[in-house]
Amino acid sequence: MHIHAYEKLWLAASLLLILFLLGSVTYGAVGPGVAMVTDSEPAIDAGALDEDERFSEPRVEQVGENEYEAYVLAFQFGFQPDPIVVPENSTVTFYVTSRDVIHGFEVVGTNANTMVVPGEVSEITVETDGPAEYGIVCNEYCGAGHHAMEGKLEVVPQSEFDERTNGGDGE
Repeated sequence: MHIHAYEKLWLAASLLLILFLLGSVTYGAVGPGVAMVTDSEPAIDAGALDEDERFSEPRVEQVGENEYEAYVLAFQFGFQPDPIVVPENSTVTFYVTSRDVIHGFEVVGTNANTMVVPGEVSEITVETDGPAEYGIVCNEYCGAGHHAMEGKLEVVPQSEFDERTNGGDGE
């Protein structure tokens, strides 16, 4: 059986593309700098978030020099606190959970993006630069009002952060 030269060329090119696809998928799954969702946080009772010390009062708190933790609650159809206010030039670890259905938590314009599942705590760390304002959207369909589910992340100067968190204005 004779195989034409062009057929051999197309066959070789097809095999190379298949190998490239398999290689890129493998690299994407285990490559350096790629972190998969972990279950490092223990499961919580989504129906009793008022009793959980982390989520009974969603907030941002300082845990070290230029290190903060933000406890965020997603619900149909919003986020709490809103807005989330953090100081500039800091590292913020977001702990996000849901009290009702699956939601998404995406800080628009950044690579901060995670799925939020009831009974689970999603953890994502972000390093902030100068003052800015970012939108937060739910990117998992969560019901009829999904299209309007949004929040705000405000990165502010340290003095403004201190004033807003200690001055009684609250979040």
